[in-house]
Amino acid sequence: MAIFIAFVTLLILTLSRTKQWENLKKKSGEDWLLDGVGLCFQGILIPALQLLLIYQVYQHFFPESRGILNLHPLLAFCLSFIGVDYLYYWNHRLLHSRWLWGLHLVHHTMTERQVLGTSRNTLWTSFLIIYLWIHALFIYWLSDATAYTIGVSLTAILDLWRHSEIEPLPGTMLHRLLSPWLILPMDHAWHHARESGGVNYGANLKLWDRLHGTNYDSNTAPNALGIYTNLTLAQKLIWPF
Repeated sequence: MAIFIAFVTLLILTLSRTKQWENLKKKSGEDWLLDGVGLCFQGILIPALQLLLIYQVYQHFFPESRGILNLHPLLAFCLSFIGVDYLYYWNHRLLHSRWLWGLHLVHHTMTERQVLGTSRNTLWTSFLIIYLWIHALFIYWLSDATAYTIGVSLTAILDLWRHSEIEPLPGTMLHRLLSPWLILPMDHAWHHARESGGVNYGANLKLWDRLHGTNYDSNTAPNALGIYTNLTLAQKLIWPF
């Protein structure tokens, strides 16, 4: 519910901006369909698969390991928000490798910073993102997964936020508070920038990019976002090669 509220709030804030409203009116039917299918797939089908299928698979094959982790709530939250975030950093870099780029490039066809494009991707790319598998596993292992799922929800909310242009202004107290450690929408915009690549792979924290030399900080927006392809809608959804 918190994720849905965050999505609606970001969408309303986006629509309140004249430029974004004009961009939405110019958006092609193909992009509307691509983004809509992606949001439904990521927001409904993937969580359902985690709960109804993958969790049950773990229960079937590893019945004795259910609830074996008894972590303090703070540790369980950090496992989700920090530990899995580091695994995602490498997962994301792998998707940018020459072996898997074809499966991820559709996400980088976004040319505007909009919350609607957060889940734009080839449908089965979701099966190559660790969130699908590892969240269900840790929820299965934890004796109390409440704090862990709070971390999962916060990560999902931040994912929606960083694909928007709703952000604290440079120089404000909020910006000074968040920018040293959190991936902000501007940081992620540079990940999508047409003139730069290979930067800001992190989801939640800047720590991993700084640790591995892929961090790029800037208070100005890139000149242009996204890449252009000649792929058909069917290719973008199913086979982007």
